[in-house]
Amino acid sequence: MPTSDLRLDPRGYKTHKWLDLDTIYLIVKPKFSLRFRHVDELRIESAMSDSYRFGDYNNGSQVGTNRGTIYNTFPQAPERSETPPRPFATIPFSRDPDFVNRGDILEQIDRRCSEPAARVALVGLGGIGKSQLAIEFAHRITEKQPDIWVFWVHAGMYERVEDGFRTIANTVKLAGRNEPKANIPQLVYSWLSNERNGRWIMILDSADDRDVFDNANIAHGTTSGNERKRRPFATYLPQSQNGSIIVTTRNRDIQTDRAPSKYDRSRTDGADRCPLALLEKKLGSPADLDVAADLVQALDLVPLAISQAAAYIQARAPRSSPEKYLAEFRKSEHRKSSLLQYDAGDLRRDGGASNAVLTTWQISFDYIRSKRPSAADLLSLMSFFDRQGIPGWVLKPRRVTKEDIPGRRIDEDGDTDFDNGRSATDGAVDGDMDGDTDSDLTDDSADTTDDGFEDDVAILRDYCLIATTEMDEFEMHGLVQFSTRKWLEQWGQQETFKQKFIERMAASFPTGNYKNWATCRNLFAHVQVAVAYQPSDDRNDIWATLLYNGGWFAWSQGRYEVAQRMVGKARRARENRLGKEDTASLDSMSLFALILLHRGQWEEAEKLFVQVMETRTTKLGADHPSMLTSMANLASTFWNQGRWEEAEKLEVQVMETRKTKLGADHPDTLSSMANLASTFWNQGRWEEAEKLFVQVMETRTTKLGADHPDTLTSMANLASTYRKQGRWEEAEKLFVQVMETSKTKLGADHPDTLSSMANLAFTWKSQGRHSTALALMKDCAQARQRRLGAEHPDTLSSLATVTKWGS
Repeated sequence: MPTSDLRLDPRGYKTHKWLDLDTIYLIVKPKFSLRFRHVDELRIESAMSDSYRFGDYNNGSQVGTNRGTIYNTFPQAPERSETPPRPFATIPFSRDPDFVNRGDILEQIDRRCSEPAARVALVGLGGIGKSQLAIEFAHRITEKQPDIWVFWVHAGMYERVEDGFRTIANTVKLAGRNEPKANIPQLVYSWLSNERNGRWIMILDSADDRDVFDNANIAHGTTSGNERKRRPFATYLPQSQNGSIIVTTRNRDIQTDRAPSKYDRSRTDGADRCPLALLEKKLGSPADLDVAADLVQALDLVPLAISQAAAYIQARAPRSSPEKYLAEFRKSEHRKSSLLQYDAGDLRRDGGASNAVLTTWQISFDYIRSKRPSAADLLSLMSFFDRQGIPGWVLKPRRVTKEDIPGRRIDEDGDTDFDNGRSATDGAVDGDMDGDTDSDLTDDSADTTDDGFEDDVAILRDYCLIATTEMDEFEMHGLVQFSTRKWLEQWGQQETFKQKFIERMAASFPTGNYKNWATCRNLFAHVQVAVAYQPSDDRNDIWATLLYNGGWFAWSQGRYEVAQRMVGKARRARENRLGKEDTASLDSMSLFALILLHRGQWEEAEKLFVQVMETRTTKLGADHPSMLTSMANLASTFWNQGRWEEAEKLEVQVMETRKTKLGADHPDTLSSMANLASTFWNQGRWEEAEKLFVQVMETRTTKLGADHPDTLTSMANLASTYRKQGRWEEAEKLFVQVMETSKTKLGADHPDTLSSMANLAFTWKSQGRHSTALALMKDCAQARQRRLGAEHPDTLSSLATVTKWGS
């Protein structure tokens, strides 16, 4: 059918009529043309690459990595009935007064979003303006249709998508969202799918990684405290007739819905079709159009680079101008050449953008440092964090004292004191974590300090180098961070600010004790980044402690592979620096052995536990608390290997000594009692096991709370005892309670939650509910394969049970 087409001349921006067509072509290298044909199909062709075609046949889902801020969810009192609010927009960014309309891209988005169950993807390199398009569209649609909901979700990592869904639930006041067992994504999905709730548009911003939406088993990144039974997040994006989804992404293969559906895309690479107009909005009418055109071409037509250059020129006016800026840019060929020699793969991995952009940013860095050194220092520090969810409270100036930075010892005994309260039947090990050293940081509370920080933030925002959120968090483009670090390297300051980052994180990140989990989740993505920042040998004590605490937290979340990597690095650093017999080195070895134990590597764990125990016996004495912990850990290894008598002998010794030294209701003593009860259980001594389990559960309920992980383990152990005694209804009641609470507190795929599932399946099997039991055990086996690996003993046990029950 007849339609009109446009062709753009990058210099003159003239419009021409073209032929009848049924596709859209977008040439993305700097001189480009647009041809508009029938909108059933979009084709994108690059002057330097292959062409990509998206049409009715393009279906699927896509997701990404887990990096970011993690939050915990705690049970709350029953919520009151709330009046649903009227529709409104949750756009975290204000409107850009200098926004330049990019042809009819916004109109295309509007048309696509007006279709039922529409999907629109804005695809392009970082800094090209995808998010700015989405922000402008969100504000426009809000003005045009005030009765429509607009939701903004940061989609760069799994946890931020979860947080975005939680924000939606709070915004629309979903009933049940504060319940302990609330499945927030499912609640939001149900609300979005209900057409009676009105029209809505969801913007998934920075959905760059496939696994965020597609992978149900996130193998890397941080882990949320409100994990459900893992489902791909793409399955929570409904195909409802009353909603549309807009995705901004660097990934041209992005897909956010597994269901077959038409997925329209508009590529934005180089799509600021009026770079001269953008420069004019920033600086006013240029005196020399040819110089201005040369400048935007030198900046590769990238909107972010043009905006930054204009900000630099404005800040130095009247001593700067487009002519002087262009001359300075061209004069720095040596610096530009050195950047061009950097591995292109690393550039793409850090976000992917023109090297001219990096040079432009570094020109701005130099100027910021000359005008406000403290702002340049803040930017330098931020460049070492994960790019999203940088917490303001960690960045704000404070007086970090020697006491604030965790040293070589976790507590006065120099031991993390991990004991093993096992879940009988399924062999889960519950860590009793003592020896916490929360960082009690002292802020310099003078008003001038706060004012200075805000001024630093303001100048960095003015230069478009950082973005702020409503949650006192900051975000940076990955290339801005990379460029900043390269800039620091040129000035010989990279190691200085790397060490400042490590010290700041070590002072802020607490131990993996249960009471610290909320803080740990919030900062864990930044600890993962720190793994690659090992300083020189004479400065790595603090780095090793940071990784030790990070590994402790990862272990507590059942993320054993991540924990092993972190604690392994911490252990090597401490042993090289301090020697193998140092207290901190022994702490690392003990935790590393515990991680191996949980990964089913019992022989390797036993060797390390024996080594730790023998060294501590010599250095500390047989009844020292740390020595008792080593004995308990070794007994746990014996227990996992079925060496009941050896395990019992050690456990009795540990329990009796702790009763004398610490008291009968001390958490460590309770762990010893639970361990001994588990051994009795495996020996068929049900009454003795029950007596100890009841005592431990009741004491932990009183001292720790009914939903504390240690209490849940005690309940699971008691339930297992009831099952062995044929008290199936009592067992089932406790197992269901443990499983549901574990899903909320630990996550649906946490090893302890999976143990509860297996135990419940065994109970149902004993009750004759064969099909139900088999289905639950299959789910457990599949989840264990994803989380623990195919060769883990728990996985093999579950698979063997499925085979046996299914035959």
